[in-house]
Amino acid sequence: MNPLPMVLSTLRADRRLNLMLVILVMIATGMGMAIISQERALKQASARAVDKFDLIVAAPGSITDVTLKSLFLRPGSVELLKPEVVRQVLAEKRVAFAAPLAFGDSVNGDPVVGTTRDLVLHLADGHLAEGRGFENWEEAVVGQASPLKVGDTFQTSHGHGPEETTGGLVHASRFTVVGRLPAQGSPWDRAVIIPVEQIWKLHNLPTGHAPEAGPALGPPFDDAYLTGVPAMVVKPENLAAAYGLRNLFRTETSTAFFPAEVLVGLYQVLGDIRVMMTALAAGTQALVIAAVIACVIVLLRVHRRRFAVLRALGAPRAYVFACIWLYVVTIVASGAVAGLMLGFAGSYLAGLFVASQTGVALSPSIGLQEASLAAVLIATGCVFALVPGVALYRDRLDRALQTIS
Repeated sequence: MNPLPMVLSTLRADRRLNLMLVILVMIATGMGMAIISQERALKQASARAVDKFDLIVAAPGSITDVTLKSLFLRPGSVELLKPEVVRQVLAEKRVAFAAPLAFGDSVNGDPVVGTTRDLVLHLADGHLAEGRGFENWEEAVVGQASPLKVGDTFQTSHGHGPEETTGGLVHASRFTVVGRLPAQGSPWDRAVIIPVEQIWKLHNLPTGHAPEAGPALGPPFDDAYLTGVPAMVVKPENLAAAYGLRNLFRTETSTAFFPAEVLVGLYQVLGDIRVMMTALAAGTQALVIAAVIACVIVLLRVHRRRFAVLRALGAPRAYVFACIWLYVVTIVASGAVAGLMLGFAGSYLAGLFVASQTGVALSPSIGLQEASLAAVLIATGCVFALVPGVALYRDRLDRALQTIS
């Protein structure tokens, strides 16, 4: 005998309650899906965001603060790397290029970064998405998500961040946008990049070149006119050189680190949070399934006579058991599959919020972990579904026929 018609009839008979049970399972499943998917997406996005930054040299202090300031362009202050260390980094023969980073200004709230053409071309993998790199002090390159277009002109405002930009001091120099970077998936997508010499000039600092050199652009810099910088992005010639340079510049006057070192610490924190939240979600799912089974048992008491009539007409106990078991599994499986979609949607919306706040582009997806969690939930439901099935399987026919439906 085919149990599906009976299962469909039971589902239709109490469709509102059954829908509520499916929604309950869906929400519980979606919570776990969203946690796992968002945590993985955040790891992937942060790794992409620092992928182009091989080695960072900065003043001694918190490498997390330096990473947030230099790579994620967060407002804040860090100690400046001394000019003599900047000279040493620029003079290193094992360096393919070393680009100083300078901050302090913004354009309509977006950070202005002063650096060299070498770093711009490195971020663009040698080819800008639009236009070209800057060739004089009054030109700029913008990130993919910047509202500025090639050909636009603008002035920079002093400060970056809500607290620092209060007052709206605008610098006199005007810049023309001449190029746009490819998408970086990081806060650099909204950055406005100008020559580091211009940042130094706007803040009344040495420009890295002798006055008689005029508006020279980029290296080689004049050692006598270098100033301190928040950080330097270093591109080593090879992996061995990278480790050698990191060890060389870990001194009392400087620190050097791979951005991945900072991410490892972040991932450990995220991992601990994920384990705790996943355990909480798993406990919630178990409670939800238990609640579903309890509701089903109460519901089946109402339909007890229907199944008793089937047995009286000759249906075997195994048929009744199969109907009840399949009915419960259908509810749990439907909720679990819908929960996958809900979890993905929740992770996607959370990703949009994180991107709007940090500039880090997240790409949530449903992977093996999420599918495994849904499969475990369905398997648990299959086991729990034995409870009402066995209850009706063992039900005495004479007593069941006496109940009022």
